[in-house]
Amino acid sequence: MLRTTDAIPPRLTARRAVLALTISLLWVTAPQSWAEENPIADVTTPKVSPFDDRDYRVLTLENGLQALLVSDPEADKAAASMNVRVGSAQDPDDLQGLAHFLEHMLFLGTEPYPQSDAYQQYISDNAGSHNAFTAQQDTNYFFDIEPSALPGALDRFSEFFLSPLFNADHLESERNIVHSEYMARIRDESRRENDVLNQLLNPDNPTTGFAVGSRDTLANPPEGEATLRERVIEFYQQHYDANVMNLAVVAPQPLDELEAMVVERFAAIPDHDLGVPTVDAPLIDPDTLPRYVERQSLQDRRQLRFYFPIPDPTDEYRTKPTQLIAHLLGDEGDGSLLAALRKAGLADGLSAGAGRGDGNEALFTVSISLTPAGAERLDDIEATLFAAIEQIRDAGLAQWRYDEQKSLSEQAFRFQQHGAPQQEATRLAMSLSRYPVEDVQYAAYRMDDMDSERQQRYLDALTPDNMLRFYSAPDVESDTVSPWFNTQWKEQPPTAVGQALSGLALPEPNPFIASDLTLQAGQGEQPSALIEAPTFTAWHMQDSRFNTPSVEWRVSLQHPSASYSAEEAVLTRLLAGWLNDSLNESLYPAWIAGQSFSAYAHARGMTLSFSGWRDGQTPLIEQALEQLQQADISFGAFERVRYQLQREWRNAPQASLTGQASRTLGEALLTPQWSTTELLEASQRLEKGHLENFRQRFLSGLYVDAMAVGNLTAEQARDQANLIRGTLTPRLTRDDIPALEPLEVSEEPTVLHPHSTREESLVLRYLQGRDTSIEEQARLSVLAQWLDTPFYQQLRTEEQLGYIVNAGYSPLLEAPGIGLIVQSPDVDSSTIAERMDAFMDAAQERLSALTDDELAAHRQAVYERLRQRDTSLQGMANRYWQATALDEVRFDRREQIANLALEVSAEELQALWPTLLSHQLDIRFNPGDSPSDIATYREARTPFDAR
Repeated sequence: MLRTTDAIPPRLTARRAVLALTISLLWVTAPQSWAEENPIADVTTPKVSPFDDRDYRVLTLENGLQALLVSDPEADKAAASMNVRVGSAQDPDDLQGLAHFLEHMLFLGTEPYPQSDAYQQYISDNAGSHNAFTAQQDTNYFFDIEPSALPGALDRFSEFFLSPLFNADHLESERNIVHSEYMARIRDESRRENDVLNQLLNPDNPTTGFAVGSRDTLANPPEGEATLRERVIEFYQQHYDANVMNLAVVAPQPLDELEAMVVERFAAIPDHDLGVPTVDAPLIDPDTLPRYVERQSLQDRRQLRFYFPIPDPTDEYRTKPTQLIAHLLGDEGDGSLLAALRKAGLADGLSAGAGRGDGNEALFTVSISLTPAGAERLDDIEATLFAAIEQIRDAGLAQWRYDEQKSLSEQAFRFQQHGAPQQEATRLAMSLSRYPVEDVQYAAYRMDDMDSERQQRYLDALTPDNMLRFYSAPDVESDTVSPWFNTQWKEQPPTAVGQALSGLALPEPNPFIASDLTLQAGQGEQPSALIEAPTFTAWHMQDSRFNTPSVEWRVSLQHPSASYSAEEAVLTRLLAGWLNDSLNESLYPAWIAGQSFSAYAHARGMTLSFSGWRDGQTPLIEQALEQLQQADISFGAFERVRYQLQREWRNAPQASLTGQASRTLGEALLTPQWSTTELLEASQRLEKGHLENFRQRFLSGLYVDAMAVGNLTAEQARDQANLIRGTLTPRLTRDDIPALEPLEVSEEPTVLHPHSTREESLVLRYLQGRDTSIEEQARLSVLAQWLDTPFYQQLRTEEQLGYIVNAGYSPLLEAPGIGLIVQSPDVDSSTIAERMDAFMDAAQERLSALTDDELAAHRQAVYERLRQRDTSLQGMANRYWQATALDEVRFDRREQIANLALEVSAEELQALWPTLLSHQLDIRFNPGDSPSDIATYREARTPFDAR
């Protein structure tokens, strides 16, 4: 993958001028022949939801390329995604990772735009972002941008597939970056497991190779053979072809305008009459099954997976024969496989479904998250799984169950919410590459009728003789190590037959399916106060713009001691976790039917989140509140939730290094905060009785904030708010709740080290602003935008310090700041810091000469980014909800900062720069570093507002 970023250059201008002249001559001499040379072979309109008011058009060009155009007049971003049906499965045996390396090389200049950062800089200057990924059978390139800049972005983007330079000057540096990406992922548990799994699958199947690439696998061939660059070009010419490309563009421009843009830029992509590569070798040799494998995990986590080879169900999307099987095995309600395992104390999570399809075969996987007790009873868990499968075989595949799933899928399709344009473009390009054009939107939801014969064939594959059992745990040891991700693993002989647990039952008809899905007219501009009382505040905003009869409720239960000590902070998390756990089985059918509930802890207490259809939400709220107040806290539930939290805290030093650095920054500059070590130690001192006493104390002294955003009237929201208020009976005021405060960075240069066991190095440099004013927030936003691309270009592309390199605006609550981060597999943190210093020195010189005209594009980019519309009801509700956590509740703060960003001057940034440099905090890490005493640093700080 790559990171996330109008004038036409002379060469392209000349090319278009020649094209225009040629067209003119053709028109004069042979108008009939020109008319016949229409580059569009076919135009189709796909099936869409009746509530989807966007316009769609699918073009098939004469060169074979398919392009899906989506005109969304309300979109404030334009986006495009090109999916190429070629991936790591096409890597040559002697150059594993070549498809991924080619993906990187396409970003480094084209004939009309030869600069290595021309595309990135254009995207960044126009409030955009970009990225790409390589999968086994796909490579996908995508971007989003300010809509008026779409033509220029497509100019640059299309040249990836017309005239890439395969920049020889950057060949070595990009190979190092690919290696850095590999090293950044080398401790990722999913990749470690996949590395072992690939050793067990058929080595002749090309999807089992090493996809990322490294310095070794991408080394230059021996002298006399084709060079690496020549091999990259050869791969591109052999596999990149218009016939295997699918383009999606989502933008506010009309369809005719989008069509003209696409045809002009993509019709010339070569047509070599290539087809999508196929996989002929079996995914797994059935004669090797069953197999029992164990592998070592780095994290304190125990997982049991059952893999069953099945036919790839992708082409059977119209009937989805595996969906009902996956639904019944993955059910979490009363009588389910998971419920039986949870009751016995053996598991705390389960999922089921088909994946890893290669066009011929796939793997049906049942994945179970184990408790320590479950790790001792693998055979009993296996026996219980097959008892559940047998139950489905006997009575599960009923027509009414399929019809229920079909009805829920139709509801979801009818009221689907579109994501951001970039997400939509990528999803649609992938879908266009898999399904007929008419079903590009509908395929994921389509269920025509139950195919009992096909269902039975898939169910017949789920047998003990067709199974790969895969157990992961930290205490597994072996001399056998996987080749790419250094994972110890071993094969075990078949085990004894286990004893199946009792209590399994198939689910009853779902009682939570909504019946009233009418849309209520009415649209608010922003939330308004519905109820304002000293102990309870409720906000409401009616919404119909997302065309869904759904509502998002957030209810914050705040208590003065929620973060007073590490013990109280743990108890707050335990209470939220227990509430989720205790409602899991009874509310799982509601989740299936489009209703969801979750509780999460925060520094002031916990938030209850309700999402889903308006119809039926009141009983859900009543049930959750009753459970919180009255339900028994069982010993088993307490132990299960405490174990899950302890597992998370024990694994924290193994988490992503950038995440650890960000957490360390928050621990240093926000109060109250507790480290994962302190939370883990505190949790070991607590018992069930402590949680029972805490619940009583917590509920007897609350202040409550609530908000409803969605398709409900003020009267409906007021009724539900009064229900919440009357049930919780809050007694405290907002002033009784301690605030979460940002702290001032020390003026003395300080370096802090996170508590980490990672093997990479990192520097996170944080530059803190001067005050919390929105004017200062606007200044730092613009300055971060100005720093971003040069920082990336110098430290990643040119100096090759690592794969993860970025600079961005990073506020801590209302305290503005800029974060610059570099993570490297082989450059120590002192060297990274020195390179950062050199960059900052050069940036200071550039800043001193910066003019307002040069700053204009960066101001506009910040403005456009902050003015982006919300793309989902949930996202909008979360944004407004976050505003209520600040001392001054302002729902238009983002718009205010956006407008002020347009007024930021170069002179203001020049005056700001010295203060930033004098309030700088570095989070640094090298393997083996001892963690810093973060608490002592934090306690010596003063509140940020005191400056």
